[in-house]
Amino acid sequence: FYDRLGEQVANELVEWFNQVDATYRSDLREINELNFARFGAESGRSFAEMDAKWEKRVAALDAKWDNRFAEMDAKWEKRFAQMDAKWEKRFAELEKKVDVGFAQQEAKIEHLFREQMRFLYLALAAQMALIAGLYLR
Repeated sequence: FYDRLGEQVANELVEWFNQVDATYRSDLREINELNFARFGAESGRSFAEMDAKWEKRVAALDAKWDNRFAEMDAKWEKRFAQMDAKWEKRFAELEKKVDVGFAQQEAKIEHLFREQMRFLYLALAAQMALIAGLYLR
């Protein structure tokens, strides 16, 4: 608008829209106040009674939402506890598998070490026999 109409015309247009908006808002506010007063007069209640009823309704809604949030919170706590137990079980199973794997590896290493020692003693005995044979010759 500023490029097409110029700054002054665009500013006047914006100001006019703001005035129209303010007029509509004030008219709407007046209509709402009249309807509220008429509703109170028709029901035979004063504004204080209507305010008290309104506050009672708001408090009831507040309590209802608090109850729903508490239920949802309890539900989430239960789900988190279940997930926690599930993960603890899985970690325990994994730890068990890792322990079994380490035990198997230890057994293999021990077996290989025994084989190596047997070969070492056999080689040592062969060398001793050769030395004894050379010495006794």
